[in-house]
Amino acid sequence: MQTNPRATRKEWTALAVLMLPLLLVSMDVSVLYFAIPEISADLAPSGTQQLWIFDIYAFVLAGLLMTMGSLGDRIGRRKLLLLGATAFGLASLTAAYANSAETLIAARAVLGIGGATLMPSTMSLVRNMFRDAGQRAKAIGIWSGVMVAGIALGSVMSGVLVEHFWWGSVFLVNLPAMVLLLVLAPILIPEFKDPEPGRFDLLSVPLSMAAVLPLVWGLKEMPAEGIKLQYLASVAVGLVFAALFVHRQRTAASPMISPELFRGNGRAFGAAVSLNAISSLAMMGSAYFTTQYLQSVLGKSAMEAALWALLPSVLIGFAGPVATALVQRGMNRAHVVATGFVIAACGYGLLALTGTDSLWLALAGAGVLACGAVIIGSQLTDLALGAAPAEKAGTASSLLETGQEFGGAMGMALLGSIGNAVYHSRVPDSAPTEARETLGGAVAVAHHLPSAAADDLLTAARTAFTDGLHVAALTGTVILLAAAVLAAVTLRRVRVQEPKPEPEPEKALV
Repeated sequence: MQTNPRATRKEWTALAVLMLPLLLVSMDVSVLYFAIPEISADLAPSGTQQLWIFDIYAFVLAGLLMTMGSLGDRIGRRKLLLLGATAFGLASLTAAYANSAETLIAARAVLGIGGATLMPSTMSLVRNMFRDAGQRAKAIGIWSGVMVAGIALGSVMSGVLVEHFWWGSVFLVNLPAMVLLLVLAPILIPEFKDPEPGRFDLLSVPLSMAAVLPLVWGLKEMPAEGIKLQYLASVAVGLVFAALFVHRQRTAASPMISPELFRGNGRAFGAAVSLNAISSLAMMGSAYFTTQYLQSVLGKSAMEAALWALLPSVLIGFAGPVATALVQRGMNRAHVVATGFVIAACGYGLLALTGTDSLWLALAGAGVLACGAVIIGSQLTDLALGAAPAEKAGTASSLLETGQEFGGAMGMALLGSIGNAVYHSRVPDSAPTEARETLGGAVAVAHHLPSAAADDLLTAARTAFTDGLHVAALTGTVILLAAAVLAAVTLRRVRVQEPKPEPEPEKALV
């Protein structure tokens, strides 16, 4: 029986090249953490403009993932990768030398467009280059680890660059990697695309954006601003358009998201997307608390907090490869994924034990949680891409990543709202209004109070925040344990058929 060929040194070298854009795109989510004060001093943006400078990248990225994944299947994933790298590089250059808030916002939006092309392109190219199941699993494990590490590295790199150069340097760092990608990708990476893609469904583009953007915006704003009517309305609008989008995919002659993804091995694909979203919910929910805990409870500076937050990521590099090795040695994937959820739940359990001075316990909880998430992500990504037809790899990748964005927003909304509700109930009514709203507000108010009053306010606020963290962490633990049971039951029943030998791709230049 003919089998799919094993990857050679060329494909592994190409994988290293593909990790460059993935690392930078994931870093750009957090790269402005330390640059915002410098940008504010230089460009003097309004409060609304400052929010858009920070948020528009993630919103555009989330809104266009499905569109770009489908487009890559049609025009070629390498071609889309190169177009995205060009846009990302030019937008980075524009952002670095922006002389107004409006220019920077526009450049960040284009960066989001570029990121939306790069993320599904890298994942789908990995799926196509590594056609041997075992090698593909190892490559996807590396992909998952790099993506998680990039988010952690982004804030630290921005702090180092802003401290030694100027705020524009956080964008210029993208240029060498993008130039290297543009030079090496045509040499090392073959082209892949769907041989029979059908017409591109233009109506699905605005429908997908109208579904994703209001959902993500509403869910992300709730933890900070509270459950207000405008955010609930935004979520409702997103759900309405999501229903219209699904109806369009079921009825269109050539839909953006092919129903073929959910046929045959579709149970595996659908289960992987859903469980991966739950994992993302847990990760982003914990990040919402741990960053505030390090800075506002323990009193670390932003740079100190970012450096401490890097420590848990040391464990991430081992989690994915170990999980892959266990599966390849015969352990049932359902049990590995379920174990990943249990490990992540243990991380939340440790966070539920933290006090107002528990640095190492908080870091251990974050590290254990991240390890569980990488185990889950690497296995579910491999399962989803293995179940999807090779010609639909771009679309499959974009659905996985859109699910991650939605899950992350849900995590911040659900767990963040729970933590904030507990905080509001525990802060004394006698505290100033700003201090009763958020822990950050309490820290800001304390700076203007006499020493004794400031200490009393901070003690009460930090205790209230930690109490909120405990309740949110226990909620996260319950969710993850339920997901472990769901994974064990659902994935045990899933049987992915061995793919047929795939056709040879279009050759690279060498």
